[in-house]
Amino acid sequence: MYDVLDLYQEPHDPERPVVGVDERPKQLIGEKKKPIPMKPGRPERVDYEYVRNGSVNVFVAVDPKGGKRDVKVTDRRTKQDFATYIKRLVDDIFSDADTIRLVSDNLNTPNEDSLYQTFDKEEADRILDRIKFHYTPKHGSWLNVAEIEISAMDAECTGRRIEDRNTLVEELKAWLVRRNGDEKKIDWRFTKEDADQKLSKHYLT
Repeated sequence: MYDVLDLYQEPHDPERPVVGVDERPKQLIGEKKKPIPMKPGRPERVDYEYVRNGSVNVFVAVDPKGGKRDVKVTDRRTKQDFATYIKRLVDDIFSDADTIRLVSDNLNTPNEDSLYQTFDKEEADRILDRIKFHYTPKHGSWLNVAEIEISAMDAECTGRRIEDRNTLVEELKAWLVRRNGDEKKIDWRFTKEDADQKLSKHYLT
């Protein structure tokens, strides 16, 4: 926990950005009946019945102090999907960084093995040479700053019925352009001192 909290206290370094990465499943929901359009003083109204159109996964990465984020829709959330997304962060999204200090949940997918299972050794080594993993503790996924960005994404874009993958991709693209254009940052205030005061009774002695 201290490792991650220390990272959040450092000043922003574009050559060594701290980037939180996480994912969110999204169920695709269609309408059985045509919604009633919004009117002045009245929001759009939808019927309680709906059509399930499957589900997808949304990867989210955010540099909280640089005001930069990225999203990617995938059909699944496998080790190969994760590895391919990390390659995207290294080669496209944070291509100017020397090292990406990646904060992720301590699960089975986000690790070096995912890269070696997806790419040949030379390519996996190349990507990993630009990545340093920092894991949140067990039951401490709330320490991943990407969860704050996902909450914003749900509130502003994805927390409603979206019926198909293409629509979701287009909606997220527009949301991403706006949020990155505004350079929205995340002001993380929970420190090691806060952890000691509020969580010390849970520490192992």
